[in-house]
Amino acid sequence: MSKPKVFVTRPDVPIEGINLLKEKCEVEIYDQEKPIERDALLKGIKGKDALFCLLTDRIDDEVIRAAGPQLKAIATMSVGYEHIEIKTCKELNIPVSNTPDVSTDSVAEMTVALLLAAGRRLIDASKAIKNGDWVYSWSPLWLCGQGLTNATVGIVGMGRIGQGVMKRILPFGVSKVLYFDVFHPIKPAEDMGAQYVEFEELVKQSDFIVAMCNLSEQTRNLFNKKAFDLMKPTTVFVNTSRGGVVNQEDLYDALKNKKIRAAGLDVMDPEPLPKDHPLTNLENIILTPHVGSAEVSVRVQMASLAAQNILAVLDGKPMITPVPLG
Repeated sequence: MSKPKVFVTRPDVPIEGINLLKEKCEVEIYDQEKPIERDALLKGIKGKDALFCLLTDRIDDEVIRAAGPQLKAIATMSVGYEHIEIKTCKELNIPVSNTPDVSTDSVAEMTVALLLAAGRRLIDASKAIKNGDWVYSWSPLWLCGQGLTNATVGIVGMGRIGQGVMKRILPFGVSKVLYFDVFHPIKPAEDMGAQYVEFEELVKQSDFIVAMCNLSEQTRNLFNKKAFDLMKPTTVFVNTSRGGVVNQEDLYDALKNKKIRAAGLDVMDPEPLPKDHPLTNLENIILTPHVGSAEVSVRVQMASLAAQNILAVLDGKPMITPVPLG
């Protein structure tokens, strides 16, 4: 009996996931360490029983149908799955999985790192030495920023990662944690002391604001001119969720005109962000290239989970972490 065939869209995913697939499947892997080209994707998926893909791959109706009727599973090595045409998968009864929860701790840690780095001006401080600006041994107000102690922190989107952020900032002695979420009350967060408020109240009161929400029609451009105008001039804004929840032109204006103190972004729109994008010219923003889950151990777990989801379906079992098909 022939082995089921799996197509993997990149060669540089952790080998642990690939090896799991190779134990029971015939695995074909795209040979270039970059997002797969359209023609190669359409050719590679043809005749395959399962697809192992990434967030950078556009798995639309054409791609799914190009596989053929034997396609049984699509597993993405990511938390987000907006790159996959769920409507077609539902129509063809093809289960889809993602890799939730695995990166919760790493993204929460990265979020806190950005809060501290942007608030305390760590990049500015580092550049000051390299640029020869450290003239006096100490100055009373030079490079002064804002820390978390006694601060009000607002978290927009109190899911697992939002709760992970909250757990990590409480030991810093924050004054209070506010949250806004379309699903509320969220008991685990409120048990830790979080207070639910409406979105406008959160942005008005908070010293630090964390965007931790999913991207949807309701959240697209949620952080816009109106929201930034409501913030304090000392507010530090951090986004580690999805770039589309922020209107970047409005953020640029808010930072340039000192309507808010600083920002830290690990996600942007588009990605990759062009090096000459207006945001890159600002001194009061930290930009990192979508590395929230960039820990080796986390990526290994993500690859292994994606592989296990495929193997489960090929073995006639339900996926471990299926995404809702609606």
